Amino acid sequence: MRVLFTGGSGKAGRHVVPWLVAQGHRVLNVDRVPLEAEGVDNLIADVTDAGQVFSAMRAYADFDELEPGTGTPAWDAVVHFAAVPRILMQPDVETYRTNVIGTYNVLEAACKMGVRKIVIASSETVYGICFSDGQTSPASLPLTEDSDADPMDSYGVSKVANEVTARGFARRFGADIYALRIGNVVEPHEYERDFPGYFADPSLRRRITWSYIDARDLGRIVDLCLGRDGLGFQVFNAGMDDTSACQPTMELVERFFPGVDLTEDLPGRAPLFSNRKIREVLGFEAEFGWEKQVSAPES
Repeated sequence: MRVLFTGGSGKAGRHVVPWLVAQGHRVLNVDRVPLEAEGVDNLIADVTDAGQVFSAMRAYADFDELEPGTGTPAWDAVVHFAAVPRILMQPDVETYRTNVIGTYNVLEAACKMGVRKIVIASSETVYGICFSDGQTSPASLPLTEDSDADPMDSYGVSKVANEVTARGFARRFGADIYALRIGNVVEPHEYERDFPGYFADPSLRRRITWSYIDARDLGRIVDLCLGRDGLGFQVFNAGMDDTSACQPTMELVERFFPGVDLTEDLPGRAPLFSNRKIREVLGFEAEFGWEKQVSAPES
C-alpha cells in the first residue's frame, strides 16, 4: 500500500515506519524533523496547519513517482502518529491544541481526499490512571476498550477528543478508522536498561497498569490494521500479552489495586491492559515480549 505516515520520526514511528517498509508498503514520512530510514522519503510539515496537511495529501512519495507523468497517486492509507507525546513537555494548552487540531486536520484532509483507511494513535492514558492528580483506581480490571475513558489531563483528554472526532469522520465518509490505544512503547535497547529497575520496584509502573508494547510489535499491529477492511470505526488496546513486571498479576492487583473488581481471571502475568480484542479481531500475536529480551531476577 501507498501510506502517508505522520510523526514517523518519533519514538514509536521510527520503528513502525521501517517495519511497514519491510512488509512492502511505500511510506512517506510527514514530520517536522526527518527520519533517516532506508526507502523512506520525508516531507517536512506541521499537521496543525490545515493547508500543509491538505497539500501533503497530494504529495509524491519521492522523485521516482514523477516518471509516469500521470500526476500524484492517491494514498491508500494514512497513519497518524504525530503529536505531543505526553504532558509536561509543552504547556497544557499547546499539548491539547497540537493533538486535537492536528488530528482533525489529518482526518478531514484524508477523508475529503478519498482515503478510506486511516489509523490514528490514541493512548492508554484515556483510562484516567496514568496522568491522574493523585493515585486513581479503575472501576474494574483488566482495562478493555469498553472501560470508562475518564482522563483529567490535557494529553489524555486530547486523545478522547480525537477518538470522538475519528468516529464522526468514519460515520460521515464511510471510512475505516482504527484508533490504537497504545501502551507504553518500549524500544529494543530499553529492556536491558530499564526493566531491571521495573522488576525491583513495581510501583514505578502502577500508573500504566504495567502495560507495554514493543515498538516492533506495534509495527505489526499497524500492518494488521492496514490489511483489515470493513470494520468502520474501531478502538483497539495496543499492548502485549503480559505485564512489564516479573511478579504475578494477582500479586500486583492485591498490592496496588486492592478492592478493584476483576471481570476475568488473571493467571500468571496476564495483562491488566487487555489486548484480547486486537488478538481476536485482527489476529495480533506478540513476538517481542520482555522474557525474550531480558532475564528476570531469581526469586
